[in-house]
Amino acid sequence: MAKFVLQAEDLDLLIQAIRADGYQVLGPVIRDQAIAYGAVEKADDLPRGWTDEQEKGHYRLRRRNDDAYFGYAASPQSWKQYLQLPRRQVWQARKSDLGIQVREVVDEAPAVAFLGVRSCELHAIAIQDRVFVDAHYRNDSYVNRRAEIFTVAVNCTSAAATCFCTSMHTGPSVTLPSDLAMTEVITDGEHYFLVGSDSYRGRQILKQLPVRPATAENLQMADKAIQAAVQQMEDGPRHFDSSDLKELLYRNLDSPAWDEVAERCLSCANCTMACPTCFCSTVEDSTDLEGAEAERWERWDSCFTGEFSHLSGGAVRPDTRSRYRQWMTHKLASWYDQFGSSGCVGCGRCITWCPVGIDLTEQVSRIRELEEP
Repeated sequence: MAKFVLQAEDLDLLIQAIRADGYQVLGPVIRDQAIAYGAVEKADDLPRGWTDEQEKGHYRLRRRNDDAYFGYAASPQSWKQYLQLPRRQVWQARKSDLGIQVREVVDEAPAVAFLGVRSCELHAIAIQDRVFVDAHYRNDSYVNRRAEIFTVAVNCTSAAATCFCTSMHTGPSVTLPSDLAMTEVITDGEHYFLVGSDSYRGRQILKQLPVRPATAENLQMADKAIQAAVQQMEDGPRHFDSSDLKELLYRNLDSPAWDEVAERCLSCANCTMACPTCFCSTVEDSTDLEGAEAERWERWDSCFTGEFSHLSGGAVRPDTRSRYRQWMTHKLASWYDQFGSSGCVGCGRCITWCPVGIDLTEQVSRIRELEEP
């Protein structure tokens, strides 16, 4: 892939070129004292000069000592919210003298550009593609929305304390295809983006920008910035060997570690709501008081909720221990059997947004520690 240099002051030209091509641009914005995803109309909407401080059950915004546009880690939300909608109407039914008429509700699929997609998030989208697009039971709402997405990926140059994508082999360097891929470089008074494209659409946008071919030094500085994020994670406490996770968890379905974590877990489902790959949903039916109209809605659900596994004889997983074990074992083990990969991309959201600070990486270590010879 040919690489080009786009000066930081020209970033707005990129945003306007994408918008002029008919896309609504969504990207990082500061909202509710966090860096979340929302509408971006100009470069000034981005969280320039801000970063996030993350730890177990802890998130804070703080100022950086530079003007980086993408100098933050995983946001509270993921791109999942725009592809697998948190709540959507499936059908409507109306009773009349002619009988009952049922109308399927087809979602509008707007042309949307995701700006600032990290490597772990590209992997998360690819995982959901296998669930909703490639699997036997397709989700047409997801398929239609996914087809209209333009992705602008950004390599990570700094990591939060909760990030462990190097352990899951999903980052921080962008390795999956995207329409545009950028690396932000700030050094020696220079501030620019190294930009390349994997698609025809991306190359057409690039032609509209005042870019110049990247030099060997530009490439070296960009790689150095990415390696800084790699080193942060490999030197941190959450780096671990994930090569045997499936076998480890299958061997330890009765580990005392599940009892320990159940004493802390609230079954609140925060981890699954923040996770970029969790895909569980349920449906809700409602009627009006006269019984003349009915609707069905699909909404996100979680294996942590009591009703999720409820059958005629009762709940399959009636306690927190069994629910947490189901979530973690599915995410890190049986997901391989279903979809050919792990369900975890190492973004660390489940750690940051757990109100009691349960750490998935610590749970892996604890299971390994308690495993009998």
